[in-house]
Amino acid sequence: FRLARMDGHLMNENFWAMLTVFGLGIAYFLAAIPTGVAMHLNPWMAALCAWAGYTAIAAAMLAVGTPARKWLTEKFHISARPDPEKFLWRVWMRWGLPGLALIAPVTCGPYFAALIALMLRERPARVLLWIALGVIPWCIAFVVLAETGSHLFQPKT
Repeated sequence: FRLARMDGHLMNENFWAMLTVFGLGIAYFLAAIPTGVAMHLNPWMAALCAWAGYTAIAAAMLAVGTPARKWLTEKFHISARPDPEKFLWRVWMRWGLPGLALIAPVTCGPYFAALIALMLRERPARVLLWIALGVIPWCIAFVVLAETGSHLFQPKT
């Protein structure tokens, strides 16, 4: 976290970078941490901001639960009956909510994972807990990849 200069420029730069990564955590998690690293955020700070955005949108979806669940069911013709032909159903039937939460960052995202879990009558607090935990391994993986990748592009001295 760069706060070496206190003239406001670096603090302002970090604030906007953190806000951008938070927003990407909401909209497109896969791009959040690499974008933060590209904006010169510490990779762990980028991961924290991405995690916070990802978790915040799940909490927002849980807050609007019933109307959003109804909309999702009608819009995407989702049935609460298990369909072993569909990947998310196979994950749900084998690993339940923890499995859904773990694959959500790279498949359906936190909003759909939260709504699907609500549709299947999971408790909102349990859904939020698993969604917040399920993204952590992905945050760690992206930090490691971002750290490795950023070192590949630094000039050798």
